[in-house]
Amino acid sequence: MRTWFSLLLALLAVSPAPAQKAHIKDLASVEGVRDNQLVGYGIVVGLNGTGDRRQTIFSAQSLTNILARMGVSVPSTAIRVANTAAVMVTANLPPFAQPGGRIDITVSAIGDATSIQGGTLILSPLLGTDGQVFALAQGSVVLGGFSTAAGGSSKTLNHPTAGRIPNGAIVERPAPSVVPTGRVRWQLRRPDFTTATRIADAINQHHAGYPRLAQADTPGTVVVAVPSEYRTREATFIAELETLSVETAQSNRVVINERTGTIVLGSQVTLSPATVLHGPLVVEIQTNFVVSQPGPLSQGQTQVVPEVSIKANEEKAKAVSIPRGATVEQLARALGTIGATARDIIAILQSLKAAGALDAEVEVI
Repeated sequence: MRTWFSLLLALLAVSPAPAQKAHIKDLASVEGVRDNQLVGYGIVVGLNGTGDRRQTIFSAQSLTNILARMGVSVPSTAIRVANTAAVMVTANLPPFAQPGGRIDITVSAIGDATSIQGGTLILSPLLGTDGQVFALAQGSVVLGGFSTAAGGSSKTLNHPTAGRIPNGAIVERPAPSVVPTGRVRWQLRRPDFTTATRIADAINQHHAGYPRLAQADTPGTVVVAVPSEYRTREATFIAELETLSVETAQSNRVVINERTGTIVLGSQVTLSPATVLHGPLVVEIQTNFVVSQPGPLSQGQTQVVPEVSIKANEEKAKAVSIPRGATVEQLARALGTIGATARDIIAILQSLKAAGALDAEVEVI
């Protein structure tokens, strides 16, 4: 049960993150060398009665089309199956992906299916923004949760209507990537004037025999001219630049997966002074069905009457004190000792980030 608790963070100002060395490839990427998003529509089969119901018409139509291509003619209005579900399939096509390579895909139900656990995705094309088919997806769905029901009771963990298929798609068309010629433009993952200038200085020092090849065009881009001796082998030139070291401030990141309630964070992520009050009021509504019997010799009938009871629970607040210089790792452990769930911690971290008290980048996947 989720509880009320009060969290007091008595912290002084956090000192800046120590400087460290990082390769250029960890700080920036070449313009045009990026992922491409793919999307498709498909059908998941093999469900245990948890698929789409009659309200979802397009799943029955899709199943009819699949059967028709296999020589089975069945009207969509005559199909009554609960073991299929209509899904949207999404994926990221990496740069320079070649036909025959495999990529991971995400499958999400779009109808009224209650779970796609144990299902298998039937061959589905994945399209790019230009409408071209870049990959074909098929395979068994892996979930980060489950849903089960019996005797009128049910239990659900995480999100059973979305899952992944590792290496579930085969690339059919090369990824649309741009090969730099003449000039190389580096795009910083975190735009910063200082970092862009340091990258340009590191490249110019490495190629001191040439005029200034690199220039920080903006806080987010560094333009590098390709020397004449590398004009026919730009890939070698870019590989040399990728391994150059640049002094930069330490980058902290907190990764959150809300579907599974997973939090991954570094031990150096620190907090600024803040006070957090978190915890919902738990309201529980229960419905019990009782049998109402009529009186003797009466004309009444025996009926089942629902009795609804409402309960609201509010527990006493629990306080946690964090010492000076506390990290998010210590915060998470302290919250765990008072019974906070992973979803409680996720909500707190997102609120701290919005308030400016979390010195890290929060990434939700």
